[in-house]
Amino acid sequence: MAWELLFGSDIGLMSLAVIVGVLVIGVVMGKMYSNKVEEESRKLGK
Repeated sequence: MAWELLFGSDIGLMSLAVIVGVLVIGVVMGKMYSNKVEEESRKLGK
């Protein structure tokens, strides 16, 4: 029933879009932060 509501209704599809968006933003920000940490450690190492 929950899957039908998630994929079959307008509210469910909007909720799914929000969930996917939050996950994508989290992954992108995590990569950005790890790149910045790596860059800073390279700067301090030189």
